[in-house]
Amino acid sequence: MVIGNKKMKERVAMLLQKVVDEKMGSAEYQAAAAEWIEKKEDADETKRLAAILKPEIAKGAANGCPVCTELKTLDHYLIKRSQWIIGGDGASYDIGYGGLDHVLASGEDLNIFVIDTEVYSNTGGQASKATPLGAIAQFAAQGKRIKKKDLGMIATTYGYVYVAQVAMGADNAQCLKAFREAEAYHGPSLVIAYAPCINHGLKIKGGMGRSQEEERRAVECGYWHLWRYNPELAEQGQNPFSLDSKEPQWDKFQDFLMGEVRYLSVKKAYPEEADELFAEAQKMAQRRYQSYVRQTKMDWAE
Repeated sequence: MVIGNKKMKERVAMLLQKVVDEKMGSAEYQAAAAEWIEKKEDADETKRLAAILKPEIAKGAANGCPVCTELKTLDHYLIKRSQWIIGGDGASYDIGYGGLDHVLASGEDLNIFVIDTEVYSNTGGQASKATPLGAIAQFAAQGKRIKKKDLGMIATTYGYVYVAQVAMGADNAQCLKAFREAEAYHGPSLVIAYAPCINHGLKIKGGMGRSQEEERRAVECGYWHLWRYNPELAEQGQNPFSLDSKEPQWDKFQDFLMGEVRYLSVKKAYPEEADELFAEAQKMAQRRYQSYVRQTKMDWAE
């Protein structure tokens, strides 16, 4: 769809160039056509210009202009489209990672939204590479023994991919800012959102009805972190990495784990192993947080 849309916009640009070169229609029409060619990747500007161009195109088509007649069939491409690919963590971290990586490597102007439930939610709750250390899942009945893959940081190594990690219940302003920046960025973007799932077995009163509160608690204790990586800042000699969540309250980490059945079940069935696993899970979370802190201290000045 992205490639198809890109080709159709190129056709629109070619036709509008004819309008300019051959001085078709009014001066306003010609000026708007030239401006659209220049600003066709700007959503707000194309929306403004489409309002000027569409009546002029319709008028020209009614008068028998062949260029305007073709443009009229393509006028729905005048406004820059917001194109998003949406997938879960199983498809993005795991079985479909090759496809996700291929899309990011294409350099095309599109957005990917990953809903991270940390498990294959739609196929029975199997463990994925997004499943954290210590969590119980299908194929990890005694708790997963290896740490979670950091998909976001892997994507930042390209250097030209906008990346953000969000949790709406923890900071809806940061979440909205990340989506806006991702959409505005001219290139591939990846937004990863923490998403409580029925497979987690939330113990909080209200269960899945309190998923936003669970997201808040996850960020508060350091289980999940909020950050953004904007390559445009690097081009300006600024640090592209922004750590948006506060210093975690690590004393709440173990209580957070015990608030979900996927961890509590391990504790009940394998108490001694669980203590070791959960201590290691907290250590891994702390290491990951410190790696993010180090990112904020990097000097990007040329």
